[in-house]
Amino acid sequence: MEPTSIECTNIEKWKDTLAGCIRCGYCFEHCPLIKHTGWESDAPRARLIMIYGLLTGRLVPSEYIAEKVFSCFYCKRCEAACSSGVPLTDIFTDAKKDLAAAGFSGPGTTSVTGRNCALCLACISACPHEARSYANNKIITDPAACQGCGICVETCPAGAIRIENTYGTSRPELSGTIREFFKENETAKAIVFACNWSYYPDLQTSRLEDRDMHEKDYKILVNMCGGRLDIPLLLEPFLNRAKGIMVACCPEDECPHEGNVKARLLVRSMKNLLESMDMDPARIKLVEISPGDKSGFQAEIDQFMEELAARQPI
Repeated sequence: MEPTSIECTNIEKWKDTLAGCIRCGYCFEHCPLIKHTGWESDAPRARLIMIYGLLTGRLVPSEYIAEKVFSCFYCKRCEAACSSGVPLTDIFTDAKKDLAAAGFSGPGTTSVTGRNCALCLACISACPHEARSYANNKIITDPAACQGCGICVETCPAGAIRIENTYGTSRPELSGTIREFFKENETAKAIVFACNWSYYPDLQTSRLEDRDMHEKDYKILVNMCGGRLDIPLLLEPFLNRAKGIMVACCPEDECPHEGNVKARLLVRSMKNLLESMDMDPARIKLVEISPGDKSGFQAEIDQFMEELAARQPI
């Protein structure tokens, strides 16, 4: 039987801060979760309301509420947009601690280890958030510490780790979106992979109706970190008549997951692969954009599309 209340040991200190949220909706505009689902309950402000309800006793803790609170990729774009200066992700983390202590754990966007784990412990050393540990002959994930970056997913040699709720960012989902885009758009020419942790939401909210991605010759796809891309996914656009691919990642020393380092190595390998197939390696391009630089990102995309247009027909 689910408890009718939880000990709000960690979120108690946020009571005044939670009351200071003016529900302006700026966080709503920047969250990748609600952009994927379209549900208000997936917006950061909705999670703050739920947490306030738990704190005041107006809401009864449930698996539904836990699932919402545990769903966050920690891109922090909601915090950057918040007009009241609310530290949303810190509040989410403390709420996860209290919910976990009461027996709720999501999983939301928390990484989960399956039975085929080889106990190599590679995920423990790879986790940048110290969310994984070894105990009782199995890998334990701290649901409050996990930030859903997916580094452990890519590190696991047995493929035993997964993120339950990927919100459109998993390889199968991205591959499906690529195929659908080229199938439905005769003018489609390129795919742009954008890292959610840096600048993508700002760009998306700045786009005007006449620059709708579905009417363009390129499509921007959110991958939660440049380090989570791989060769098969980067080949998918070329298998669907793409002229080029752009991979955008965080600049040097600005990625909290070192995904930019992995992205650079991956693009270099991809260029070598294209050359081995007598394809122009310039058809794939890596760019590094500082967080929030939507104009710089758009300029890079426009330049890349011009470069593709200037090349001989494929």
